[in-house]
Amino acid sequence: MQDDSAPTQGDRDWCALRVVGEDAVTFLQSQVSQDLEGDGAWPRWTAVLDPDGTVVSAGVLKPVEAGLELVVPDATHDAVLARLNRFRLRARLTITSQREVSGPYPSRVAAIRDGWPGAEEFVARLVAQSYGSRFVARTVSFSKGCFTGQELVGRLDARASSVPWRLMRARGESIEAIDAFLRSAGPAGPSGVTSSAPDDGGILALGFAHRTLLTVEPPSAVSVEALA
Repeated sequence: MQDDSAPTQGDRDWCALRVVGEDAVTFLQSQVSQDLEGDGAWPRWTAVLDPDGTVVSAGVLKPVEAGLELVVPDATHDAVLARLNRFRLRARLTITSQREVSGPYPSRVAAIRDGWPGAEEFVARLVAQSYGSRFVARTVSFSKGCFTGQELVGRLDARASSVPWRLMRARGESIEAIDAFLRSAGPAGPSGVTSSAPDDGGILALGFAHRTLLTVEPPSAVSVEALA
């Protein structure tokens, strides 16, 4: 993927939530995980979290007149909009939506190859650390003020806690072989393939597995890496 400060134009499986008005920036500063007030280039990756610290969606923020625009996977639009409206209260702002806009990846296949989660992975509603340290580094600021969902994410970071479920990138001869291996260790939970794409005669996939899978030798037809 391109540098975080300059996401590329991509496919149109994305939507834009435009938040404008007197309280727009202040409101979003309290609702997203990225710092909107510090120095740095735009656009910026961020995440929208539920109060329990689980990820509703990740997206890209950029300034617009009188506010900010948040571009997220189209399939997460309703959940993100509901989550923002839940804490909107008396904030002086409006939120409008535009569907089928360009996004930060040229295709979902490109995102899978880069190991970047999409709507299929956010359905699991796991904490940010489950998506890997690179995801956390791109989307979460630990130096800004309070934001919704901060407590658990901050505590996991401070204690260097190991989350039980991890996003994995895997290659194999078939989705079935990859899925079976991802499910082969640990207790019942959100394990298995979540998205996939053809890759050099085989399958490249993202999916979740219990952390104990990393101690298991994969079959010869499958290779797996935890996303750092």
